[in-house]
Amino acid sequence: MSFGRALILTLAIPGPVAAAQADGGPISIYADRVLDGRGGAVRRSTVIIDNGRILRIEPRRVDRPTLEFRTGTLLPGLIDTHVHLAAYVNRQGRMHTAADGDTPAQSALSRAANAEATLAAGFTTVQSLGSDDDHDLRDWIARGGVAGPRVLTSLDPITDGSLTPEALRAEVARRVEAGADVIKLFASRSIRDGGTPTMTREQLAAACDEAKTRGVRGVVHAHSAESIRDATLAGCHQIEHGIFATRDVLELMAERGTYFDPQCSLIFRNYLDHRAWFRGIGNFTDEGFAAMERAIPLAIDVIRQAGATPGLKLVYGTDAVAGAHGRNAADLLCRVRQAGLRAADVIVSATSLAAESLGLGDQLGSLTPGYQADLIVVDGNPLDDIAAMTRVLLVVKGGRVVHYDPTLTALGGLR
Repeated sequence: MSFGRALILTLAIPGPVAAAQADGGPISIYADRVLDGRGGAVRRSTVIIDNGRILRIEPRRVDRPTLEFRTGTLLPGLIDTHVHLAAYVNRQGRMHTAADGDTPAQSALSRAANAEATLAAGFTTVQSLGSDDDHDLRDWIARGGVAGPRVLTSLDPITDGSLTPEALRAEVARRVEAGADVIKLFASRSIRDGGTPTMTREQLAAACDEAKTRGVRGVVHAHSAESIRDATLAGCHQIEHGIFATRDVLELMAERGTYFDPQCSLIFRNYLDHRAWFRGIGNFTDEGFAAMERAIPLAIDVIRQAGATPGLKLVYGTDAVAGAHGRNAADLLCRVRQAGLRAADVIVSATSLAAESLGLGDQLGSLTPGYQADLIVVDGNPLDDIAAMTRVLLVVKGGRVVHYDPTLTALGGLR
């Protein structure tokens, strides 16, 4: 989002909302349809917010609501369990690397812009996996110095497959002491390098056990069926990607209660449609791009199978990287349109189930009295037209209106 666009939206916040927020009084939001984030839906209802929390839901239109959306759908703020907020496209039209000469100020401003775009897209909480640069961005957002979603971060991931179990425990401890909310481990190579295993079950068990002992979760980058199986049997909390997942490992994750976070489209299309941003950096080669082209139908099929696996905790994460921030809803459309999942289930995966996976299920992710008032309103009914999730009219985070765009219907959106 450009500065000019952000300024327009800030000035567009209605007077009654600004007054209520200044006074600390309650805000009432009426919508044609309300989705509770757990699969429930009610018509023509009003959500009452007070002191940053959901006070109650009235199954009617209250007298003179603060805001009303007669064709809109109100639902919990969305959660993306896998982003990279520190990744951005620099002024030369290339993915930022340490060697491109950007100043610390330029990098900080670019990351702040990523956060703002993500929030305006309706994502009020994200898990950034990860970079040490996420630390200050997370804290600055929490202090109100920068507009953005609530951030949990792994800091830098652990990628060295040669480390002993004892050394991996030490690496986990260092990250937790540095402020990591979660630990990210690489158990396989990138899909551009074939996705083959890089850590043993013993290594993964040591790292994930140390994380659990220190009160954080262990999430694992794993593409091959072998690495997914090893991470699951090692007791790790969540599996990322899983391009080569087989039915037996999907069933194993369901049996063990392991969360699964595959990607459907955004990560692939962002790379393939903007090759000039990435080409020549690391494994972004012709062979690497070809591997991603081959991965797309596999990824969609894995999500289709995952959605049909009883008991599997299928959460929502996009792996949004440089250039993708603010388009986080793209995988919602892909999961419904290409993978054939039910819109209601996909929305749950990005709200209450995602919150549960982050250990925040008792605070966020559903329209429950006493929960933090993170909610959005979209134009239309996403249960009938999932593209409505890209037409965000209102974003409320912690009870405060942070994005308001009543012009979006006229401006259009993805359809």
